[in-house]
Amino acid sequence: MHLQTNETRWGVSRFLLVVILLLALLAWGLVLNVNTGSVDIPAGQVFSMVWNAIRAGAHDLLTREDTLSMVTGASTESKIIFSIRMPRMLLAAILGGALSVAGFLLQTFFRNPIAGPFVLGISSGAKMVVSFVMIFALRYLSRVTSVMMILAAFVGSLVIVGVVLLFSQRVHNMSMLLVIGIMVGYICTAVTDFFITFAKEQDIVNLTSWSMGSFSGANWSNVRWAAGICLATMAAAWLLSKPIGAYALGEGYAQSLGVNIKLFRAMLILLSSLLSACVTAFAGPISFVGIAVPHITKSLLKTSRPALVIPAAYLCGAVFCIFCDLIARTAFAPAELAIGTVTAAFGAPVVIYMMLRRRREQQ
Repeated sequence: MHLQTNETRWGVSRFLLVVILLLALLAWGLVLNVNTGSVDIPAGQVFSMVWNAIRAGAHDLLTREDTLSMVTGASTESKIIFSIRMPRMLLAAILGGALSVAGFLLQTFFRNPIAGPFVLGISSGAKMVVSFVMIFALRYLSRVTSVMMILAAFVGSLVIVGVVLLFSQRVHNMSMLLVIGIMVGYICTAVTDFFITFAKEQDIVNLTSWSMGSFSGANWSNVRWAAGICLATMAAAWLLSKPIGAYALGEGYAQSLGVNIKLFRAMLILLSSLLSACVTAFAGPISFVGIAVPHITKSLLKTSRPALVIPAAYLCGAVFCIFCDLIARTAFAPAELAIGTVTAAFGAPVVIYMMLRRRREQQ
């Protein structure tokens, strides 16, 4: 009992150290993102404008453009900071954390370390339905709202999850289930390409840019929607920490503790689908974050306790995507890389290392 208490204290202490480290990296990444770009703005000037903005009140700045101009001035630097860089970096942080938590939930659900929204075809399904809405809805509507994009992505995510679950009842080999998810993703990509064939030239340009994955074009409306949905969903996932921990040890063990397995599985699918849908709707499909970051987080924490992993994974995903977005913006400026290209470059080696280590442990 005494040994268990010491292990718990050590686990909490390590968690606090990791969170402090991630918060420091997050703050550093935010400063770099605001200060760095095609137009370099001195850090002192950035802090001055941000401080004036804070004094004026965040709500007014996020809702009224005239208040923003009045407080920070109508200079080019203020427009770059408050209209381009700040919304973009905040959206990257919010969605990066959401993708990481979604990956952790899916890995728990399928009990597979390489399960994730991109691998299982969930992102591709969301992309397919969003593409349909973007191409065909614009012919009858003046514009596509954030709500429509999120709902479309959510429907696409649920459809693919439903297909994967149908196969999971007949295929008990998780490796085969992952192959099925990848093939379903390819089918969704083919259907998306079919939709593009009937799109207008301008729609094709917009859709191609979005489908490559990017945080460019972010605005304060996107940030508000993403923050509301992702933070609420992440909080709901954290409240399920105890059932998630029990489920990870086996369905029988979870049932013995009184967990309603059917309801719990449905909640996991809904939460992971909603997080994946929100990311896809605002930034397009982004690869490897949902697979790699949960493993990085668990390696840092030296534990798999969901109550500790979920908030730490959210912070780790935010840090990961902020720095990846910074590289995408600045590595080959003025040209910009797709965010999926950068996340794959850093995430794929993590997945390869994790699979090799897992194989060594099984031998």
